[in-house]
Order: sequence, then C-alpha cells, then structure tokens
Amino acid sequence: MDKFEVIIVGGGLAGLAAAYSLASDGIEVLVVERGDYCGAKNVTGGRLYLNPIRQLLPDIWEEAPLERHVCQEKITVMTDTSSTTMSFATQAFREEPYHSYTVLRATFDNWFADKVGEAGGVIITKNKVDDLIIENDKVIGIKAGGDEIGADVVVAADGAMSIIAEKAGMRKPHVPQGFAVAIKEVIELTPQIIEDRFNLNDGEGAANVFMGSISKGMFGGGFLYTNRNSVSLGLVVKISDLMHTEPAIDMPQLFEDFKSRPEISTLIKGGDSIEYSAHVIPEGGMEGVPQLFGDGILVSGDAAGFALNAGLTVRGMEFAIASGVLAAKAIKKAKENNDFSKQSLSYYKKLLEDSFVLKDLATFKNAPIFLDNPRLYNVYPNLLNVMLEKVMFIGTEPKRKLSATAVQEMKSKFRFSMIKDVFGVFKL
Repeated sequence: MDKFEVIIVGGGLAGLAAAYSLASDGIEVLVVERGDYCGAKNVTGGRLYLNPIRQLLPDIWEEAPLERHVCQEKITVMTDTSSTTMSFATQAFREEPYHSYTVLRATFDNWFADKVGEAGGVIITKNKVDDLIIENDKVIGIKAGGDEIGADVVVAADGAMSIIAEKAGMRKPHVPQGFAVAIKEVIELTPQIIEDRFNLNDGEGAANVFMGSISKGMFGGGFLYTNRNSVSLGLVVKISDLMHTEPAIDMPQLFEDFKSRPEISTLIKGGDSIEYSAHVIPEGGMEGVPQLFGDGILVSGDAAGFALNAGLTVRGMEFAIASGVLAAKAIKKAKENNDFSKQSLSYYKKLLEDSFVLKDLATFKNAPIFLDNPRLYNVYPNLLNVMLEKVMFIGTEPKRKLSATAVQEMKSKFRFSMIKDVFGVFKL
C-alpha cells in the first residue's frame, strides 16, 4: 500500500492551511479534493478577518488574491415594506494592516493550492474519499476510487457535512438544528460602479448584513460584500426552520424575493450573474464541535464546526485557516516523538484552547440560542421600523411629541417574553 506521512481530506481553507504548513517543513502530504479544483465547491459569504491569523502564515498575505479591505459596515433591519440601515465606519478600518478583506473562494483557494504545490505538497482533485482504513481502532489511511493509501495521520477537512469525521466515530450523525443552508450569487459590476454606489475609494470595500422579514420569521439573514469587480449577495436560513415551516417555503424563491427588494435591486442593477451556489454551513457554535482528535486522525475547519455567528459578525474562514495550521503543528510534534496516538495528537486541542478559535467559540456559546428567536426576525424589526415611520412621516394631523410616539409604539408591542430577550443579550 502506498503511503504518505499525512493525508488531508478536503482542499478548502483548513486543508490547504494544514498542507502548506506541513509541506513547508518537508513533511510528505497529500490533499484529496473532490472538486474539479480547490475552490470549485467551496462556498462562503466572502469575509476574512486577517488579524487573528496574520502571524500564523506571515509569508503569504502580501501576494494573496484578496479582494477589497472592508472599511464600511452596515446593518439593515427589514420588514415587508420598510427598512432601517445603520452604518458604521472608523479610521481604524482604513489603516494598514487592514483588519478584514472580502474574498472569492474559487480564486483564493485555487491560488492557495498552487502555494501548497510550490511547497512540495501533492494535491489530487476530482477524487472522493470513500472510507477510512482503520486497524485496531487506529486510522491508518484512506480508500478512494478503489485505491488504498496509508498515512501516519489523516486530517478530516471535508466541510460542514464531514463524512470522514463520522466514519471515524468522531461525531454523531448530523441533525438539522445545527446547520443552515446558504444561497449565494456573485454579480459582476465594474469597479467604478461599485465605488460610486457604495461610496468607496479605490480598493475599499463594504459589508452589509440584513435581518428581519427576509427570513420569514426563521433563524437567518442576508449578506452583501463588495469585491473588486463584483458583489457577493446571499441568504442564509436554518435548515430545521425550513423543514418545519407551514406552508413550506422555497429557498430559491426566498432568495429571489430578497434580491427584488429595492434596498438590494438598486445596488445590483445592471450586473451580470457569474456564479450561483448553495452550501450547508455549521450553526451549532460550541455545541456543534465534535471530538477533535483520535488515534491517527484530526478534525479541522467546518468539519469541526469551527464557525461563529454572533449576529453582527459572521466568522469562519479565519477559524478554518487557524485550525489547519494548528493541526499541522500538532502533527509535527507527533512526528518528532514518532507517536501518532490519540494521546499524542491531543496536543491539537490544547493548541486550539490556547488560540482564539475555542476561546471565541466559548465566549459566544450562547449566541446560537439567542439568535434562535423568531421575535428577532419579526417583532423587533417591525417595532423599530413602524416607530421610525410614525416619527418621520408627515401627514395631515398635527405631530405628537417624539417621546410620546415612541412610548405608545413600545407599549402596543410589549410582551412579557421581551423581558427574557433583554436578559439574553447580557449572555452574549
């Protein structure tokens, strides 16, 4: 049986980060990716926060194909007929090194795969890993396309629906409550149009999250990110909510309804759709993290549930990259000791616990519970927008005091359940 020191299942950010770190130190590494190329099947909203990972891979960011540095943050709260947008900008966003960028995964991942190849790693695309080779409860390789390939360590980096982690007994079968489905469209526009419409300078980018009636009371929301020559527009809804909604809601139609809103249609007017994709993403937070290490195996990236939806920020790519680099570090130490046992590879979890990955997931462990609240998507957006409409609309009747208008509207919508929601905020 042919053998590599390390086999990585999945050529996404976690797998490529691990492969690059290992290959750069002369370790034999094989990446098996089922897509036509790395990035062909990888989907994300498109926002990468660089500060947490800048020093983990310090030699790649200067030449990485990043899109625009984000200097403008917007939050739009919507009802069926109205919306309120809050915008935030700070000089800190405009100072180098920039803290976040938009990213197109088809471009970035393909470039990152080339870097792995330059470092000496081997990447095989268009191949699906069918199973693990397990001997005496230890993972010793993979089965793919009728072939068996051995390894000292296998890294499961095969995405949110990781079959490899499940086959290794690292996680239970998936349940809908822990995942969301995302639809994303990349719409081509000229750089000049993007900068004019979003009030940006050359190279600057904007990020806009949307919440409220667009998800029909379900856990979810929308996003829009500006790239160099396009915008990434998407909608995310929790799978369990979609399954239990009566009458059934068609996700593609929900996305088209979102696109047709005037808040969106004016921003993408005249653009050409150049990419349309759908993807399952983890939404379980800390509760969704499986067993991370075993005899001869580690789990990283989305396969490990390393994604964080904190409401105003949605993060995942930096978690994937960091977990890949730390997996590589644990493997290097295991190689030094010639010990790839579960106990030896447990060092990986310690590295994660000492990093922002598990620390941030622990800090925001209550976020999935707080966000799984229908009032966030119907009652509160309606309260905010109706109150502003009554304050700002000038009709035929004399205006009431602003304070009286606000108090009346809040009293009319008050429910005792809102008190619980207030306490929930303090748990975030």
